[in-house]
Amino acid sequence: MKLIFDKPHLQVLQEKHLPPPTALTQYSDFHLAGDYLLGGLFSLHAETMSSPHLSHSAVPTCQEYKLKIAGYSYLRAMRFAVEQINNSSTLLPGVSLGYEMVDVCYFTNSIHPILYFLANNHSVVQLHNNYTHFQPRVLAVIGPDSSPAAVIVAHVLSLFLIPQISYRATTNELDNRERFPSAFRAISSMEQQIVAMLFLLKEFQWNWINVLYSDDDYGRQNLKLLRARVVIVLSLELTLPFFFQEAVRQNVTDLVWIAAEAWAIEPSLYNITDLWRVGTILGVATKEFSIPGFDDFRVSLAEGANGQARDPTMCNQACDQCLGAARDADLTMRAQGERIDFNVYSSVYIVAHALHRLLGCNAIGCHKRVVYPWQLVPEVKRVDFSLLDKRITLRGKGDTPNSFEIIQWKWDQPNNPFQKIASYSTKDQKLLFLTQNISWHTPDNTVPISVCSQKCQPGQRRKPISVSSCCFECIDCEAGTFLNNNDLYSCQPCPDDQWSRAGSQECYPRLVKYLEWQAGTTVVLLLFSVLGLVATLVTSVTFAIHSHTPVVKSAGGRMCFLMLASLIIGFVNIPMYIGIPTEFKCMCRQTVFSLCFTVCISCFTVRSFQIISIFKMAAWLPKAYSYWMKYNGQYIFITVIIALKVTITVTNVIIHPPAPVLLALEDDPAIVALQCNKSYKLALVMNSSLDMFLSILCFYCSYMGKELPKNYNEAKYITLCMTCYFVSWISMFLVMSMYRGVLVTICDAMGVVINLLGISIGYFGPKCYLIFFHPERNTAAYFQTAIQSYTMRQD
Repeated sequence: MKLIFDKPHLQVLQEKHLPPPTALTQYSDFHLAGDYLLGGLFSLHAETMSSPHLSHSAVPTCQEYKLKIAGYSYLRAMRFAVEQINNSSTLLPGVSLGYEMVDVCYFTNSIHPILYFLANNHSVVQLHNNYTHFQPRVLAVIGPDSSPAAVIVAHVLSLFLIPQISYRATTNELDNRERFPSAFRAISSMEQQIVAMLFLLKEFQWNWINVLYSDDDYGRQNLKLLRARVVIVLSLELTLPFFFQEAVRQNVTDLVWIAAEAWAIEPSLYNITDLWRVGTILGVATKEFSIPGFDDFRVSLAEGANGQARDPTMCNQACDQCLGAARDADLTMRAQGERIDFNVYSSVYIVAHALHRLLGCNAIGCHKRVVYPWQLVPEVKRVDFSLLDKRITLRGKGDTPNSFEIIQWKWDQPNNPFQKIASYSTKDQKLLFLTQNISWHTPDNTVPISVCSQKCQPGQRRKPISVSSCCFECIDCEAGTFLNNNDLYSCQPCPDDQWSRAGSQECYPRLVKYLEWQAGTTVVLLLFSVLGLVATLVTSVTFAIHSHTPVVKSAGGRMCFLMLASLIIGFVNIPMYIGIPTEFKCMCRQTVFSLCFTVCISCFTVRSFQIISIFKMAAWLPKAYSYWMKYNGQYIFITVIIALKVTITVTNVIIHPPAPVLLALEDDPAIVALQCNKSYKLALVMNSSLDMFLSILCFYCSYMGKELPKNYNEAKYITLCMTCYFVSWISMFLVMSMYRGVLVTICDAMGVVINLLGISIGYFGPKCYLIFFHPERNTAAYFQTAIQSYTMRQD
């Protein structure tokens, strides 16, 4: 067909594959005169004898393809419907329908027939600004059968508002009322077809299957709607013979194939030699309907005007083998049922009922008049009638709510090659299996397993091992995590106060551990702290009574009472390490003892320095010693040290706020220790830094005074106190480095008690012993004698 622009006309010239009007006869399968003509587009020659025209632009001719029996059956279904309507006394009484039907071969050949339908009897399409009174050759178009062809045709027909009813095109593009206001379908959309497939996959629990689709609108749009990996072939039937022949040649066996509606009941594919070897073929097909009398009509000859059968070779297109081939394949056609044939049949009735309403027909007759295609469109939208006990309506998206069936290809039952095994209702969206007698190519005829990964056990997460979420390996959730059913691919951590074993689906409450009051360790700590407190109080009273004696003065005088007060506060603070930690308790743990111990060590350092100064510095540096004594250097030193310690402590509290936290124990995840802040060790190091410096300085001063008079020599007592300090804190840091939990709290409290007792008993104990048991040594004369003996030795 060639298009020639000739001034205001578009000339359509006919080539040999489309009949000129003079070649149409009353005996033709393709033409019937009538008051109103319908157009029909059918693929009669659409089975390839060589590679189809898919990779290059070319308009095929029908001779390049073999006869497609199904296409001829659809054509006869339209003829059958028209003849029934013309013979009906209730539908369009007194009105005769005619038709113009064209073999479109393959969907790339759809434009030529459409231009033929648009042209008038002189093969001219007039160009107008207003097509309100435009009268094409046909009033409505039935077809074509493929989605790509239907969309191509719809683009043209919608410009002229000519009703188009596709009997097999499932594409959702036709639902767009703005683009295609006059396009309708007599079949459910591909969306429902995909839903039926997904129900099938769900039934057999298949989730890892190959997807094959043709690179055309039908294949791409079906794949777009499919949200899972499925075993399905989304393709038109034209390209599949060569594919399956190659599959048989490559010895592809024992697979499960799911056919799209486009080829689910295709006889030409069913007849491929040894196709049964490829495996089980299931398909989603339109529900089967029985059209009374159609099987016989399909293989019958048309009657001439004189009652004689016409010559079967007398066709207006290249289909001289149509009838003979239809008769040869009659058994197969009957076995596959009237599925798409019914869609064609109902499409004609849809147009007839719309025209019946438009012409205002009644039981007597119709008001014949000129009908323009656009007038028919709103009536097509409103059709609602019953046909062979099935309700036909195009309301909603412009398609009929047909149901689908799941069929299985059977090669051992020639009379029933496409056996129905399940039905799917588009209205209820339910898949109902009618039989479980499905032939699987597996041992014992068991359902094939097609999953990429087995189901994970409870408490196992999925780790993807490919781009598909269907493929994964199962990994146990680690201890301290659990698997939330809302997210199967990651394990969620348990809250701090809960725990879980590896591979758990839930967390369990932890046993919270802390140093309890009734614990044996607590009793020991309290016993020693009470004894230390009593001893310190006794010492304080003793020193207060004997404050004028040489023993008290040599021990430090008034500084002793500062040290004893610090010791009392330290012993009173021991209960802060027992019971449930609070912010106040943590604050006391982090600050009180450290301040008290700093006061004691600073006093030790000053006292040792003063003794050395009296016996040595006074002689070496008399002026410096006089300044030290004149301006109370010892108290200035203690004040500075305490102020520095307070600054370090406050800074430490700000940097490491003391607050109770839950710390999981590595050796027992079911237990959590309630302790002060996680950075307690760092806070301890900061607080102990000044104490460590003072302890070393005190050691040095004590060592310098080891040769002083016995009554003034405190080296061994201070060394004892400092040794307790070093041993306790080294042990403490070792325990904190290796353990967590209550043991750290016990060691911390024990270290405090040991240090307090070391000072209280180790330093003040010997002084009390002299006061109570050797009062003769607590006299000025005794001390003076000791000084004279030291002076004589030095001389």
